Amino acid sequence: MGKPTGFLETPRRGPAYRPVAVRLRDWREVYEAQDDEQVAAQASRCMDCGIPFCMQGCPLGNRIPAFNDLVYRTRFEHAARQLLATNNFPEFTGRLCPAPCESACVLGIADEPVTIERIEYEIIEHAFAAGLVRPSEAVASGFRVAVVGSGPSGLAAAAQLSSVGHHVEVFERADAIGGLLRYGIPEFKMEKAVLERRLEVMRASGVVFHTSRPIGATGTTLGELQEHFDAVVLAIGSTVPRLIDVPGA
Repeated sequence: MGKPTGFLETPRRGPAYRPVAVRLRDWREVYEAQDDEQVAAQASRCMDCGIPFCMQGCPLGNRIPAFNDLVYRTRFEHAARQLLATNNFPEFTGRLCPAPCESACVLGIADEPVTIERIEYEIIEHAFAAGLVRPSEAVASGFRVAVVGSGPSGLAAAAQLSSVGHHVEVFERADAIGGLLRYGIPEFKMEKAVLERRLEVMRASGVVFHTSRPIGATGTTLGELQEHFDAVVLAIGSTVPRLIDVPGA
């Protein structure tokens, strides 16, 4: 880390809440923005602890010490490259993740952990503002993949497949794309504009979305999808547990 003594000098400080009188008038997200100096100061608390247990705590294996160091140096573009290398949607996880990385942070043994989740949020918001989140320009592979379900896992699968050149079509039974992100997360936790912003990038990358398209007995069958696509990803959520009785389900 660029500032080895940062964790000794700077206390943990997250974003401030918007005034209650203002929040009562809308359903927008509850936090105020932090300026770059505040964010860099929080990133400086990363200890360069040798064994980054935060990365082990993160289900995605985000390169947390690397992007903390870059944020401390206010090199947000480089930090975004580190973050996007492992995370398809930092703007979602930076708002919604329960942050097991922070529970695993070594600094948390004797002090409050680094504000990793909020730093992640700031990195991706800087990236969008700077125009760094762009549609995929991968060379077409010639393969076609259907993704059933447009919740977080379905969208992540679609984005990853599209990034390597596959043609992807997403089938959603509801009348709008997003699954849990749209119908399960309240606006004050994540505004729908954040979801729409990402969907526009995916559409520009060539991902095709079909809404009001149930797959199964009441709509298109799985067999029909298999006839028209090289592979099918089932990301149907858990509204009915163990719905599909097939090996590996």
